[in-house]
Amino acid sequence: MELKELLEFIEEENERIRKRYPNLDKEKLILAQTVKINEELGELYNEILNHFSLQRKEKLDNMDKKAIEEEFADVLITTLLLAKRMNVDIEKTLKEKIDKINKR
Repeated sequence: MELKELLEFIEEENERIRKRYPNLDKEKLILAQTVKINEELGELYNEILNHFSLQRKEKLDNMDKKAIEEEFADVLITTLLLAKRMNVDIEKTLKEKIDKINKR
């Protein structure tokens, strides 16, 4: 997938969420998205613990090998939605950050 396709999906998803919660103002949507990132990170952390067999047996018995990949995707999508809501040009910002890292 190209970054352009991902950002188009983010635009569409942002609109779907805005329609789903029409009574929330911009600040509440940003706050909710910030909390959602924390939720998704928690789920990713849980899958990382599963990956290294650091969970109790009951959780390990129900482990889905594909879940960790989905959790990484959830974290990225949720983060990009927050950037969108905060008017961050993520493509430009990523390019600038990569250039900065490469100059180290």
